[in-house]
Amino acid sequence: MLYASRYLRLMDPFMTGPDVQYVQNRLRELGFYTGPADGVYGPATQQGVLRAQQSFGLLADGIVGPDTYNALGLSPTDEVTLAPEYLITIDTERLQLRLSRMGQPAGTFPVAVGAPNTPTPLGDWKIIQKTLNPGGAFGARWMRLNCPWGGYGIHGTDNEASIGSAVSHGCVRLHNSDVIKLYDLVSLGTRVKIIGNAFTGRLLYIGVDPGSDVVRVQQILQLLGYYRGDLDGYYGPLTEAAVLQFQRDQGITSDGVVGPQTYDRLQLANDRALGDRRP
Repeated sequence: MLYASRYLRLMDPFMTGPDVQYVQNRLRELGFYTGPADGVYGPATQQGVLRAQQSFGLLADGIVGPDTYNALGLSPTDEVTLAPEYLITIDTERLQLRLSRMGQPAGTFPVAVGAPNTPTPLGDWKIIQKTLNPGGAFGARWMRLNCPWGGYGIHGTDNEASIGSAVSHGCVRLHNSDVIKLYDLVSLGTRVKIIGNAFTGRLLYIGVDPGSDVVRVQQILQLLGYYRGDLDGYYGPLTEAAVLQFQRDQGITSDGVVGPQTYDRLQLANDRALGDRRP
């Protein structure tokens, strides 16, 4: 429903990972943060994010989502030369990663990809960061993609049973044994092509055709206590009223229409309500 990697924010216990470390390094480059790039999203990192958001004219909430990622941008040090030897192709429908070397098959691995509500970003990317043993949900290895609006990467897992499913917040997971093999073969600049289907949601308003995107909005609004109607996929007066109240409480344009900004706020509110921190 929305292209959004996990929202980096202050949680208890603190969020950790190479995606946090990347943001810390970028904040340091831009002069918003002077602390260590330790991969821990603590109060000092939150303050650095707040300073950046204020400087960029964004909502200063201390949460790193798509808008803040876009504003921070990618580091100039990430302008790595494309490495032509290997090509990684990830098929989000077949749940498969294919590795080729100079046009010849070099390996196939099962993967987990983004859930329907937080799909893996389709397109042509390259690897710009490699991290050994990030641990936790990132497993044995991490390889960040140069996607500007989120902290997406190819990584291991602490949940091997999830491989072969569409369950992540947009990242691509492999078995740890497989990601170690892949990590050792590919270099910075390796091309990554992600193919498949990703439904990121329509503009929703009174009169739009019923659909699963409406159901998802109703589910989140119900979880948050705004909606008490049926989960019927019909965008009627009850759903519009719930959207309007949610928009007012969020301090965003209150027009009863679910567009990119409202989708973003709904997903963040959903993650916060559920304590979701999965990459």
